[in-house]
Amino acid sequence: MASAAAARPLPVASLSARRSAAAAPHLLGFPSRLNLKPSTGGAPRSSLRVVASSSKVEPVEERIPGTPPADVSVPADASPPGPSLGLLPQVSTGTWKWRGYNIRYQQAGTSGPALVLIHGFGANSDHWRKNIPVLAKANRVYAIDLIGYGYSDKPNPREIGENFYTFETWGEQLNKFCAEVVKSEAFFICNSIGGLVGLQAAVMEPQKCKGIVLLDISLRMLHIKKQPWFGKPFIKSFQSLLRNTVVGKLFFNAVATPESVKNILCQCYYDTSAVTDELVQIILQPGLDPGAVDVFLEFICYSGGPLPEELLPLVKCPVLVAWGEKDPWEPVDLGRAYASFDTVEDFVVLPDVGHCPQDEAPELVNPLVESFVQRHS
Repeated sequence: MASAAAARPLPVASLSARRSAAAAPHLLGFPSRLNLKPSTGGAPRSSLRVVASSSKVEPVEERIPGTPPADVSVPADASPPGPSLGLLPQVSTGTWKWRGYNIRYQQAGTSGPALVLIHGFGANSDHWRKNIPVLAKANRVYAIDLIGYGYSDKPNPREIGENFYTFETWGEQLNKFCAEVVKSEAFFICNSIGGLVGLQAAVMEPQKCKGIVLLDISLRMLHIKKQPWFGKPFIKSFQSLLRNTVVGKLFFNAVATPESVKNILCQCYYDTSAVTDELVQIILQPGLDPGAVDVFLEFICYSGGPLPEELLPLVKCPVLVAWGEKDPWEPVDLGRAYASFDTVEDFVVLPDVGHCPQDEAPELVNPLVESFVQRHS
């Protein structure tokens, strides 16, 4: 499919007239390097180019003046600034029971194709707050808190087994959510490790998924298969230290503060003006819930399971990969390798954007998703 994609225009050419509705280790994907010192990041973008490496088309996206400051919260029913584009759908919150656990999700839209938005490590469905109401104008949109994250239950891995917090578990959760809540096949829109969840779910039950959008999918550079043989014993010892001694909880306490969360986010957002106090609280507050520390430590010690390059050849549905050019945690030059997979129809580079494009540059991501969904509906 990749070669066929090269012959047609980039599906996001219409971006030029569009806009958004709102202006740890790696809390959103766990990088190989972590710096808790303040980061200045990049300057706000005045103009953007969207580049598709597979098609070589480079339409220009100009940020429209008048976008509200990043720290201003726009109600779900408010119109975007500038010319009226109509009221956006209301977003509601629900609770779904899965395996006896409470799973929180958000929903908007009453008609059209179904989209399920899947967050990254340490995040939750609120990380899609700039996308849900906009995408819901023409789609039925759902955003889920994976078990262990956000405001979903956080069962203790020591009580339910070490192999609970895996991509297989989250993939099963996603497929059950589609069957019992969405009640139809859906498009999976994923960020960071959420991309592996979406891919895993699509491999487990291909009939549930119509297509996948991967936004800066985690490369899983800390996976045991990507480590040299002489480093593997050290990794196991370090994981045991985190799990079984006070060191793990001390480390968690060091990153679970407003200052540390903000500094970490400023590393992965190129436009640091998007790192608002609201965003910091969105990431931090659920992480202070009982049980969050155990889930956090369990995942950063999870160095097995599938890799993206192992799942992509098994996926039967079309895949669009989009990548922030300035992602410091998952380098775009490494991500370009995914363009060669047959199921990947386009690889889109988002200039001057970091690891979380859906939140940092929704004015680019929302039209990209809309175009992909329309093309495959």
